[in-house]
Amino acid sequence: MVAISPEETVLVTGASGFIAAHLCQLLLAEGYRVRGTVRTNAKGDYLKNLFEGKGEFEYVIVEDIAKPGAFEQAVKGVQGIAHTASPFFLNAAKVDDLVKPAVQGTVGVLQSAQKYGDQVKRVVVTSSVAAIMQPGPGPYTLTEDFWNTESPQVLEKEGDAASGPHKYRGSKTLAERAAWEYVKESQPPWDLVVVNPPFAFGPIIHQVSKPEDINTSVATFYAFTHGGKTESDLGTSPGNWADVRDIAQGHLRALIVPEASNRRFILSAGPFTSQEIVDEIHTWKPEVPNVPIGKPGNGKAIASQAVTFSGERASAVLGVTFRSFGECLRDMHESLEKRFP
Repeated sequence: MVAISPEETVLVTGASGFIAAHLCQLLLAEGYRVRGTVRTNAKGDYLKNLFEGKGEFEYVIVEDIAKPGAFEQAVKGVQGIAHTASPFFLNAAKVDDLVKPAVQGTVGVLQSAQKYGDQVKRVVVTSSVAAIMQPGPGPYTLTEDFWNTESPQVLEKEGDAASGPHKYRGSKTLAERAAWEYVKESQPPWDLVVVNPPFAFGPIIHQVSKPEDINTSVATFYAFTHGGKTESDLGTSPGNWADVRDIAQGHLRALIVPEASNRRFILSAGPFTSQEIVDEIHTWKPEVPNVPIGKPGNGKAIASQAVTFSGERASAVLGVTFRSFGECLRDMHESLEKRFP
């Protein structure tokens, strides 16, 4: 499939999100026109102001991504689509709070792209390593060949009683499965690429008015700098990570690299540990209060026993490179201090 070229238009759904805002900024910097979907005019106006003077950005309102035909107008006249819109929280009360918008939103944008997007060349869907995750502790390495079969089974068996993490993981798995199945059955004229990021860290540029509204992954870090963690939290690896700017780069490359066609890509820099987070914080601010110390330098040993999501395919095919953990955390911390002094 022909790559999307600069000066063409890319639709970014959920444009006010953490990853999506960075993707919009990157696309504009590379010379693309960007159309973002947002739920409210306030979110759209924030982005318009953020990107003023940086390129051609417009927004359209999509209040409910699960509503049939939600993206019919948004897809018209665009050459590429990055579907990032999907809820990410780990405390959902009901399965449908996550599964319905994830699955119906994903299938809906694909249906609209096929029916109304007569110029669309490629659709990139933001999935997650949650759709790849396997049960059981590490150490082992997972690639794009793996699928999470456990979480959908748990949701089918337990319904709303399933844990919050299983609800989220199941929603991402079912949504990605639905995307691949749609393309297989409908044979659209454009091709599909899926990207699977882990925890996204890095500087915030999207609209966040108070600390309680910080997105889930960045809130994990914020808790370490504001007395929300103790020594007992430092002995584990919460998961894998990547800088949000590198994840945005992965989305862009997925849109434009011909060899990415009909493949999935893990966008992961590897596992991280809570100990590494506090070690970095104490490096910048040795006297910082309310940040546990733990066992400095022990993070690498903990990470060596963790599950690793391999980003090798993204590096080899897409040319994605990943920032260091220290650079990522420092930039994230500075952006949070600037926003919430």
